[in-house]
Amino acid sequence: MELKVTNSPFNDVQVKLLNELLPTLTVEQKLWLNGYISATLAATAVANTPTVEAPVAISAQPVAKEVTVLYGSQTGNSQGLAEKYAKALKEQGLNVTVASVGKYKANNLKKETNLLLVVSTQGEGDPPDQAIQFHEFLHSKRAPKLEQLQYSVLALGDSSYEFFCKTGKDFDEQFAKLGATRIAPRVDCDVDYDEAAAQWFATIQEALVQQTATSTATTATVNEAPQGDSTYSRKNPFYAEVLENINLNARGSNKETRHIELSIEGANFHFEPGDSIGIQPENDEKLVDALITALQFDSQTSVTVADETLSLKEALQKRLEITVLSKPILEKISAFTEHAKLGELLAGDGWKDYAYGKDLLDAVEDFAPFTWNAQQLAGLLRKIPARLYSIASSQKANSDEVHLTIGKVSYETNGRPRLGVCSGSVAERVQIGDTLPIYVHKNPNFRLPEQDSTPIIMIGAGTGIAPFRSFLEEREELGVEGKSWLFFGDQHFVTDFLYQTDWQRFIASGVLTNMSVAFSRDTEQKVYVQHKLLENAAAVYEWLEQGAILYVCGDKNTMAADVDTTIHRIIEEQGQKTAEEAKAFVQELKQQNRYQRDVY
Repeated sequence: MELKVTNSPFNDVQVKLLNELLPTLTVEQKLWLNGYISATLAATAVANTPTVEAPVAISAQPVAKEVTVLYGSQTGNSQGLAEKYAKALKEQGLNVTVASVGKYKANNLKKETNLLLVVSTQGEGDPPDQAIQFHEFLHSKRAPKLEQLQYSVLALGDSSYEFFCKTGKDFDEQFAKLGATRIAPRVDCDVDYDEAAAQWFATIQEALVQQTATSTATTATVNEAPQGDSTYSRKNPFYAEVLENINLNARGSNKETRHIELSIEGANFHFEPGDSIGIQPENDEKLVDALITALQFDSQTSVTVADETLSLKEALQKRLEITVLSKPILEKISAFTEHAKLGELLAGDGWKDYAYGKDLLDAVEDFAPFTWNAQQLAGLLRKIPARLYSIASSQKANSDEVHLTIGKVSYETNGRPRLGVCSGSVAERVQIGDTLPIYVHKNPNFRLPEQDSTPIIMIGAGTGIAPFRSFLEEREELGVEGKSWLFFGDQHFVTDFLYQTDWQRFIASGVLTNMSVAFSRDTEQKVYVQHKLLENAAAVYEWLEQGAILYVCGDKNTMAADVDTTIHRIIEEQGQKTAEEAKAFVQELKQQNRYQRDVY
């Protein structure tokens, strides 16, 4: 909104200067200026007040606005944003409470006046684990009327999924149905969420702070990193040298799993077991060349991407996503073609089967001709999302290195071989001595227990083993003697027993107490980690009774879902509970951070 000074006590010259200045100011600058003027007036008033020998009346101090900031986070993004924004609001004089929805007492909603919710969506529209119970409560008959509540939702998601930001949309709509009033409209953020989230918070900041009387002339700014942390981030990655790139699978395996060691000397990174490393990948140059040829564009045509001007080839190779076909991108490109088939696919669910395993080159070839130019095409595409990989090493054990476990994604569709953007590059093109742009992604929801004596049960398949290597390296380095049990699964014992010598070392030293393995293709009947859990059901339940923490890392829709079903079954059978009691038991484990999942 552009402010104009009209009817005012200023002269013509001052009005002209103000009207030139005000439209150029950011929200933060306007708030600072407001506070500065207020503080100056207060100081002047005090200085000019005559001294009198009389009782001084104590004026009422302004009451700071109460704000609750809740987050529902699976990988830490929502939590990081919520805590950052809560800190900024506190610095502006507001009374702020920040908490996970998993630990928040839902009945307190009827006492709240200002609520901010930052929440992500998992997979096909599911809430994060810690938000499930809160989501169920808000949609139940027990949910209270919330006419007194002002709220706003910041939704995080991934537009390549059909139910983009569904959890945030659910919460936003339900708060409104219960009578609450929006402080600001919901904002739905894609994987590259920084700018959209910052704009949402600027609106919130302006609305809350302008309504609050303050006695300070300062306005908080939102910093990317606390003092002492690395200056490198998702927007400013560190270029780490590749020290090692080894295929962990033996000859004859159906898989290719790379063990990557990166030098982080000079990065000032600080991470813990359970955190991840983000890699900013580039598209395969051969795919980019084939796409430009199909488009019949000049590869050197200049295009602008996020205020950066570069050649079309560089934009498609280094900045823009071209390997995933989602419904949003198909809808966008449909505006530039009259091909009937694309319209038919989008009219129903046919687009799902079409898009599976395909990329932008397929769509360009299948639905030509298009009426776009190079800049219009570039404007349709989102930035290449960074790829997150669980850290497979302990920083205490390897201070200047970080290790990753990356499974190569490789398949064929329509007679054309396809590779994962990052995993394919790491497996086929990245050599020792090359550099990779990386940053640390904190995941406070996947952490070793605070008490060393707490037993841990780790369940992972394939590359899901990575964080557990970091867990045990950390415990080995610290001399922790608490009990630990590792369940690991893959295809073949001979070719796919990832990090076998490490586990043998940990068992020999006592760092790893038990290990149960499942190799699905070595027996006529496939055996997975959930079957090994059932085989050891009594002991697993006994460990849970002793306070053990469960950790699961792997594919959300298959492995992790099957493990979750098995855990419920073990608790129901071994604890002699009903299905509902077992569900409540699992929910309590989650609330106590005793059931942690790093799933993808």
